[in-house]
Amino acid sequence: MIVKMNKYAFAVYHKEYDAFLECLRSTGVVHVKQTKPAADHPVIAKLTAENKRVTAQLEYLNELLKAEKENKAAAPAAAKEPLSVGESEKILAQVEDIRDKLGKIKTSLLSQEKDLDSLSVWGDFEYDTLEKLREAGYAVTFFTCPESHYDEAWENDCNAYIINKTQAVVYFITVTPSGATLSIDADRAKLPLKDFKHITAEIKAGEKQAAELEDKLLNIARNDGDSLNSLRKNIENEAAWNNVLLQTDSQAGDKLMLLEGWIPDDRTAEMEQTLAAAGYYFLKTEITDEDNIPIKLKNNRLTRLFEPVTKLYSLPNYREFDPTPLFAPFFMLFFGMCLCDGGYGLLLILIPWYFKRKMSDDMKPILSLLQCFGVATLAVGIVTGSFFSVSIVDIEYISSLKKYFISSDNLMTISLVIGFFHVIFGKLVAASKIRIQQGLKYSLSAYAWIFLILAFACVMVLPMADVHLSKIVEQVLYGIIILSALVALLYNTPGKNVFLNFGSGLWATYNTVAGIVGDVLSYIRLYAIGLTGGLLGGVFNSIAIDMTASMNPFVRWLPMLLVLLVGHALNIALSMIGSLVHPLRLIYVEYYKNSEFEGGGNDYKPFKKL
Repeated sequence: MIVKMNKYAFAVYHKEYDAFLECLRSTGVVHVKQTKPAADHPVIAKLTAENKRVTAQLEYLNELLKAEKENKAAAPAAAKEPLSVGESEKILAQVEDIRDKLGKIKTSLLSQEKDLDSLSVWGDFEYDTLEKLREAGYAVTFFTCPESHYDEAWENDCNAYIINKTQAVVYFITVTPSGATLSIDADRAKLPLKDFKHITAEIKAGEKQAAELEDKLLNIARNDGDSLNSLRKNIENEAAWNNVLLQTDSQAGDKLMLLEGWIPDDRTAEMEQTLAAAGYYFLKTEITDEDNIPIKLKNNRLTRLFEPVTKLYSLPNYREFDPTPLFAPFFMLFFGMCLCDGGYGLLLILIPWYFKRKMSDDMKPILSLLQCFGVATLAVGIVTGSFFSVSIVDIEYISSLKKYFISSDNLMTISLVIGFFHVIFGKLVAASKIRIQQGLKYSLSAYAWIFLILAFACVMVLPMADVHLSKIVEQVLYGIIILSALVALLYNTPGKNVFLNFGSGLWATYNTVAGIVGDVLSYIRLYAIGLTGGLLGGVFNSIAIDMTASMNPFVRWLPMLLVLLVGHALNIALSMIGSLVHPLRLIYVEYYKNSEFEGGGNDYKPFKKL
């Protein structure tokens, strides 16, 4: 659900304004109304750039610590009080300087390794030897050419010596008297300025310097990471403070400071008591249609896990429903139908459960969400009789229960039925939103379409499924169809001419019928993705059995196990992608369209000290 917000105005004498803001920040519940763009403010822009600078270095240092923990048990850093702002800025500058030096060294190492690679085809030789030959009156020239172009006559005419042949390229040198003219149709090789020995020595020295600099950065990460984190928070707090000052209007010759903000309804009493005790003036004001009200979502323990899915697309605006609890059960079901294997579902329950003990608090909700998907996948896998792509209904002891399992053909029909009811549910949400926002009479047409579609489906589809209705029920359904059609065609826009309503009703009829058919057919992907994953898993099972059929039974289990592990790991990875992407599409496209989701809400960000 969307938390109810209250709009407040604050009027404070200018000399008390800093103390008021400190009091406001201590309560940590007021979302300041944004009336002016903060990005254009020079102080805030500077602080934002500084925050990016600190964040970039912190992320780098955290990656170093993470890599250290993965490679070996990290030595715990000694407890240390965070440094002052000035000292932290010096540490930041030191990190940047070290990283700059490290970057230059690594760039130089790449260049040296490239030079070393170009020299490797010529073997290990020293430039001093070439210099001695030059002083003795001989010139050594390096050439390359395709093997097909090499002329053995050069060996007699120009004293050529082949040094190496790689990938149909010949590398050779000539040793001739200084000043002699060479008539060789080959490319002269470009050699580095330093020889193999010197470059190797420089690479070792560069690697040693890089290791020393990385050790310095790692020590800073261990000992001063908290200080840099405090510096980042200090910058963010300062930016938030300046943003509040920017949103403040001054009146009465800059003597009176005016500010507006939003407070969640459940925190209003607390805020009023705090400000009243401090003697500050505030007034609860009316919310207008033009107000961009911040959004704070409040859901139960289960549906809260799906809030990132909502935010990935857009937060709802304040005047519509929170879609999170409305699509969460469907999302779980869709994921389970796409993955559609009890064994895979069991893994999605157990693996996150194991890693929950080792992961940070930020990662735990994601792991819990995966477990929810695992529960849905396990349930669908059980009712379809699939366990690691093995059809358990074909097992001798279970085959007698086969009629109680859902076959793949039935699953396709079920996918379309679920899609139909999901689309109708979206239209019901849209109608309810219209009723709340505009009034009952404006939502009658939307409700009429729902009754019309459901009644028509009962009359037309149920007999096809061998469900026969009594005459009385049929007559009632036909009555609902006629009444709903009249409302949908003649009362779709209350207050307008009946002929205009009829014309717009006919257009709405075409759009509704075409839209429902196309939307419902989209849900067949639930069956298709599940079927594809099951077939691919079955292929890996067959490969594991058939490839090892001729092996000794005591040896056979190892290659069979390897094929199964690799095959099913690949299948899970591929199926997981489809099982996330396609339910997202069904929610964001089919459901959001039919529920007339508007979105565009801004996240609730209270003014508080980090």
